[in-house]
Amino acid sequence: MAGVASSPRALQLLRLAPLLLLLLLARSQCTAGAPLASELRCQCLQTMHGIHFKNIQSVKVTPPGPHCVQTEVLATLKNGQEACLNPEAPMVKKIIQKMLSKGSTN
Repeated sequence: MAGVASSPRALQLLRLAPLLLLLLLARSQCTAGAPLASELRCQCLQTMHGIHFKNIQSVKVTPPGPHCVQTEVLATLKNGQEACLNPEAPMVKKIIQKMLSKGSTN
């Protein structure tokens, strides 16, 4: 066993092991603390229908980008739940217009 550990190849691997460990540790810390919003995927897998304007506290519209090819409309309800809305639905377009006009008057 002592003969294997003293070979040049084994010594080279032993020198590289701490460096590899540091690289893996740095990589895991970068990804572990990443905020949810920066994930490169769509947030809305399904959209809801039939949400009344009075139940909505706020609306966040995310345009298409590298994270998702479609426009996403995420509504935060007054009870704290979040719901994805279909951005093409006429009702959702009206809700967005009401939220925009409500925000501009305050």
